[in-house]
Amino acid sequence: MVTISQRQQHLLYLLLQKEDLQSSAMHQLLVETGEDSSLITIKRELSEMVSQKTVIRIGAGRSAKYRLSPTGRLFCDIDARAYCSIDPDKRFGHKMYNFEIVSAIPRNIFTTDELDALTRSTAVYDTLSHGLSPTLQKKELERLIIELAWKSSKIEGNTYTLLDTEKLILENKEAKGHDKNEALMILNHKDAFIFIRENATVFTTLTRANLEKVHAILTKNLGVSGGLRRKPVGVTGSLYRPLDTLHQIIEAVNVLAESVARADTPYAKALVVLAGISYIQPFEDGNKRTSRLMANALLLAYGCAPLSYRSVDEAAYREAVLVFYELNSIVPLKKIFMEQYDFAARNYAVK
Repeated sequence: MVTISQRQQHLLYLLLQKEDLQSSAMHQLLVETGEDSSLITIKRELSEMVSQKTVIRIGAGRSAKYRLSPTGRLFCDIDARAYCSIDPDKRFGHKMYNFEIVSAIPRNIFTTDELDALTRSTAVYDTLSHGLSPTLQKKELERLIIELAWKSSKIEGNTYTLLDTEKLILENKEAKGHDKNEALMILNHKDAFIFIRENATVFTTLTRANLEKVHAILTKNLGVSGGLRRKPVGVTGSLYRPLDTLHQIIEAVNVLAESVARADTPYAKALVVLAGISYIQPFEDGNKRTSRLMANALLLAYGCAPLSYRSVDEAAYREAVLVFYELNSIVPLKKIFMEQYDFAARNYAVK
């Protein structure tokens, strides 16, 4: 994992908005924003960024230009809310799938400090989960399932309240005045979580088979075609167009599986799945739900805390996903993942 300074982040953001730029042009743009940096300093920063492979130098001498590498895109620190506040037609992000980005995800996607924080959270989780009676284990599992099913469904526009969700899961009572499909979506989350928990050894990595199985459970009786899609889909509120042929989707899923296998920690594997499945959109519908449950499957497979997303802001989550779609920056989603992991580790005892 490369270390990127604040000034280098400014340079990455400039390059994110342009195809390529000369060092003098970048210096001028920074001056216009009020940053006090000399041209020599900018050139030195760019030279270091070339060495750390966050930017690519094109040409030589005074005519040399600089362009973002896939690594630079991944770790450009974006204000997701500000970016997504711009009308879709006026945003500067990618409109098409970037075939380079998933394979460019490094095996160590977290910094040392970030990994230490995640490890400390897991230690808290292990302590909370140790020695619970069967009765308490059952209650903890029910609470996690309820809160996960509620919030994951709410992210997708489901209007059930947390109390409605609790009654549905524990008493099988549907809330009045709601579409039947909302109850099905919630119950499918319950079934999917139970499946991944009871079959944890199957999920030490991502395979097409376990991906399609989780998707099938999540979309059962919701009128969603099974298996990888064969038709194009669009993304609401974005100009990004996912892959539109089965051959490309299969290839992208295979590349994602390789990236997950390469990742050096369960946290990295889960984050790659969370971002990658949403980005590929391999199914007709239910992609983000599947990404969240598959991320949990990987965490459970390695004895880590599963995420409920209970405390996440739904808008912030959707914005972070859109930033990955359009700009390929994983930074906003990584921040949410870390926050939600720490929250889950301190609030649930589900082994």
